[in-house]
Amino acid sequence: MSRTFSVGGIHPDDSKFSMNQAVEEFPIPKRVFISMNQHLGAPAKPIVTKGDTVKVGQTIAEPGGFISAWVHSSVSGTVADVALYPDFLGKKVLTVVIDVTGDEWMPGIDRSPDIKNEITVSPAETIAKIAAAGVVGLGGAAFPTHVKLSPPPGSKAEYLILNGTECEPYLTSDYRLMIEHGQEVLIGGELMRRALGDVRGIIGIEDNKPKAIRYMQQLVENYLGWTVVPLKRRYPQGGEKQLIDAVLKRRVPSFALPISTGAVVQNVGTAFAVYEAVQKNKPLISNILTVTSQDPAIQKNYRFRIGTPVQEFLIASGAMDHEGKLIPAFTKIVNGGPMMGKPVSEPAGPVMKSTSALLLLTEKQARRKEEQNCIRCGKCAQACPMGLEPYLLYRLAMASRAEEMDENRIFDCIECGCCLYSCPAYIPLLDQLRIAKNASLKNKRK
Repeated sequence: MSRTFSVGGIHPDDSKFSMNQAVEEFPIPKRVFISMNQHLGAPAKPIVTKGDTVKVGQTIAEPGGFISAWVHSSVSGTVADVALYPDFLGKKVLTVVIDVTGDEWMPGIDRSPDIKNEITVSPAETIAKIAAAGVVGLGGAAFPTHVKLSPPPGSKAEYLILNGTECEPYLTSDYRLMIEHGQEVLIGGELMRRALGDVRGIIGIEDNKPKAIRYMQQLVENYLGWTVVPLKRRYPQGGEKQLIDAVLKRRVPSFALPISTGAVVQNVGTAFAVYEAVQKNKPLISNILTVTSQDPAIQKNYRFRIGTPVQEFLIASGAMDHEGKLIPAFTKIVNGGPMMGKPVSEPAGPVMKSTSALLLLTEKQARRKEEQNCIRCGKCAQACPMGLEPYLLYRLAMASRAEEMDENRIFDCIECGCCLYSCPAYIPLLDQLRIAKNASLKNKRK
């Protein structure tokens, strides 16, 4: 029987239009913009300067702190600039700009399609290689993977859970990865499982992906210590805390890390990146994203080079003209899915290591419905997967009552959007809670 988490959740329409679209190699752009904010934590520090020549896979930035990651060139060419450039949100961040010339790779990177099954490295070597390759979590948060695989003193991992749920509507990149590279995903998972101390390995996949479930079940028959757990289709099943609850029936306490339950969660995309880093000596310079909409002509899965401008995908798909204007059918671009994705305000901004989707919305889809008065129905509380009372937190946020927001666990909010989706009065609960959390964090830092 399929499992699921115990509190809240919603059932939005899947809209997995691009499930059957095989991954295509996206053309290398003429210029890439590689942000130093590719990961959670301190930004990386550039170690190249304008005029330097770089190759694919060459290190161009070093970690800026303990929670940080190395950054590598995704192309070969000449460094055109190291300066502040806008990201897709329009925020200016330190960026290495590279003009592309050819496609020359660093020596030692194995580019062959042959799958390398044999594991010959020690756990310590595995973690070192993952760190050197700049691997970060590809499920959205982009937390440095080598840090996550090194639990703090006093904590011990019992389980490694590979997250193959892909519960956001429209997104299909993880699904295609499992279908097309399931063996490599499992080897990457095995490398992490051993690095954590031969813990039990579990792959969680929602039951709206039966082909992926069957395929991964076939693969794990050849691996001791691994099982595949089918999960009910339910959002936000892919959240770390919800996935641990669904798979292990253990709840992560407030202000605690998932390791407190004995579990480490990694995305299947991260597992593939670990395989490439350890078995192929390939840094994290590419990923898979879904470019999709309700238009059947714009439903694709692409493997892209990090730093490619967002508009390159839109132009290639026919959603944008060469002057940078969206075609009349669409009015909004979302980086990610419709629930947790963020609107793209600067299409010239680049895709990042963890970019998983570009969603194009019509005017009808993007139009915000008129806010009405709260009818005190409690649907937002019923939908909240963290057991919070969003309507109460909203009222406290509007009144700037920070201490009471803390008392009512506002920092447990995972910003999944279930409250906003379920609200019949169309109150912007999620927006206000995000603002309140950010403001509260700033005050705490002061």
